[in-house]
Amino acid sequence: MAVIAPMPILTVTIEPDDEIHLHPGGQGFWVGRMCARLGADVVLCSAFGGETGEVLRALIGAEGVAVAGIGTAAHNGAYVHDRRSGERAELAHMPSGPLGRHTIDDLYGAALAAGLGAAVTVLTGTDPDGLVPPAFYQRLATDLRANGRRTVADLSGDALEAAIRGAAAVVKASAAEVYPGNDQHDPARLTEWMRTARQAGVGSVIVTRGAASTLALTEGQLMEADPPRATVRDPRGSGDSLTAAVATALARGSSLRDALALGVAAGTLNVTRSGLGTGRAEDIRAMADKVTVSVQDTY
Repeated sequence: MAVIAPMPILTVTIEPDDEIHLHPGGQGFWVGRMCARLGADVVLCSAFGGETGEVLRALIGAEGVAVAGIGTAAHNGAYVHDRRSGERAELAHMPSGPLGRHTIDDLYGAALAAGLGAAVTVLTGTDPDGLVPPAFYQRLATDLRANGRRTVADLSGDALEAAIRGAAAVVKASAAEVYPGNDQHDPARLTEWMRTARQAGVGSVIVTRGAASTLALTEGQLMEADPPRATVRDPRGSGDSLTAAVATALARGSSLRDALALGVAAGTLNVTRSGLGTGRAEDIRAMADKVTVSVQDTY
């Protein structure tokens, strides 16, 4: 599998008893780590620069994720969080620097080459938004599809729309990204958006709705997935874990229904933990058997 993570970030967390932890971070890395936890061979396509970039390369390799790295003059972002009180407080945040045109070209080349050798390529966003242009995602989805490869896109805003125009095999979004207002709570409106994305050429569409059930629209069926109840320890990262598990299952030939069950299980277990993109594969697979996936409508 290939995961396109344009600019990972360095995370520094201060835990109780003044324990200080350094980890790679960012959506793409968290997706890649979960894919690796589920047993996939993963390569992360990313740009690295500055002192933070040097540290990130080493830390990512220690997580069992291979790196197709591009050098850049821009630095990778970083943040420092303090959890000694039991709550998460941000002490400092340095955003990633802007990527130049030549770096973006090199990153695209690395992503395309990795995607051509992968069963599934996952497209993830940047922090801050816009470090690569939306057309980057559209071209990549289009080119990989033209070569018989599948992409799973977990994006937002203009990048999400670009992946839809590129006819990604699977598009995953949160209801809050699709409709920031009250419409995010209206299943009929969400289904309408999902059908529009399908009509644009997307193979399947998944929409997460926080604590509510997850919706998925594929050819001829609207499905709804409900996990067992679990106490939330940290709500961050649920969607990334879902995307990773769905992509991993599809890479192994699973149906969307089975991939959705595994994804919902991975997302649910992730919120019971303090680490993003984490969880034991055996626990995720066991919980997937307890996820209820029902067909709500047929087309």
